Amino acid sequence: MTGKLTKSEAEWREQLTDLQYNVTRQHGTERAFTGKYHDSKADGVYHCICCGEALFDSETKFDSGTGWPSYWAPIDKAAVEEREDNGLFMRRTEVLCANCDAHLGHVFPDGPKPTGQRYCMNSASLDLKPRDGDKS
Repeated sequence: MTGKLTKSEAEWREQLTDLQYNVTRQHGTERAFTGKYHDSKADGVYHCICCGEALFDSETKFDSGTGWPSYWAPIDKAAVEEREDNGLFMRRTEVLCANCDAHLGHVFPDGPKPTGQRYCMNSASLDLKPRDGDKS
């Protein structure tokens, strides 16, 4: 990667819906069980809604019962960045797109094997692209 994708706030607002902008650019979150991917079983790759970077494979998705799509690993560790987040009077680890700094969600150490991680993402930050031949 040669450098991060950057756009003005006006460009992001033009490209994204209000919810997508709030989640990805203002570090917001969607309400539990409301995102379009929280219970999706479709086969494919989840990409960043802002820049199109491949982030998570559906093969690593699991039902965490939290109401947000959850994965036990990113498609490539270099595709995401993790930062300490002490907001809302909690200590958490924020997950961002490494290509454009879009806020994706948070990662927690209570996921399934093989990693034990739960990447709890916002549907509004993701775009599922089905694998070739999958019409879902």
